[in-house]
Amino acid sequence: FPEMLSNPKLVLVQGTLNVVMKQNVTLSCLSEPGSPLVRYTLFKHNQQVSALNRSDLSPALFTLTISSASDVGEYKCKAEYNNSRGGKYSNSLNFTFLEPISKPVLSSPTSQAKKGQNVTLSCFSENGSLPITYLFFKGTQNISPQKTMQKKEAAEIFLFINSLSDFGTYKCKANNSFPNTTKYSNSFNFTLAEERSHSQPLIISLGLILLLLLIGFALAIPFFVIPVYKASE
Repeated sequence: FPEMLSNPKLVLVQGTLNVVMKQNVTLSCLSEPGSPLVRYTLFKHNQQVSALNRSDLSPALFTLTISSASDVGEYKCKAEYNNSRGGKYSNSLNFTFLEPISKPVLSSPTSQAKKGQNVTLSCFSENGSLPITYLFFKGTQNISPQKTMQKKEAAEIFLFINSLSDFGTYKCKANNSFPNTTKYSNSFNFTLAEERSHSQPLIISLGLILLLLLIGFALAIPFFVIPVYKASE
């Protein structure tokens, strides 16, 4: 009788668990000590992907091409003797798909600000595998610690407009685990909001009162000036 099979070991021998589009990976499945004439079957989410027979004690090698996001997920292999029931399952290996980030968008609820005002800047890349790390700049100088987002949401910073120098050009950059994919955002500038003088409403009110007095005086002329003129004739 053949030896009792042990649980096989599934090992990644080529590639990485973080994969990109059209990447090749190779998995090795081997049950030890085992015996010849072992059938190895590779599964993805309990669905058979491929099967190989081994007549010696060498591992079964499965080469996969990651062609879409549906190719990632949990893989396991099964070892069994041909024409036998049961079998033993391996550990699992989980592939995750790396997607390059899109150009981030830098925005703010307001584009106008004045000295002494608090403002908010938001940076967001719509596409890209998580986590995504963001960094904010004013000119070429970074103005905040990097912010790593584990969810599809914008990174935010809060600024205090203290002087005219705070009305410079702002940018942000984003990157993730995808190799060589740092992207910079659009430029964003705050414009200085016009500050109304406290005396302006008073001046406008006095002007309206003076205008009403002039209109009233003009309307009163026929009733006072003309009768006096006739009485003097």
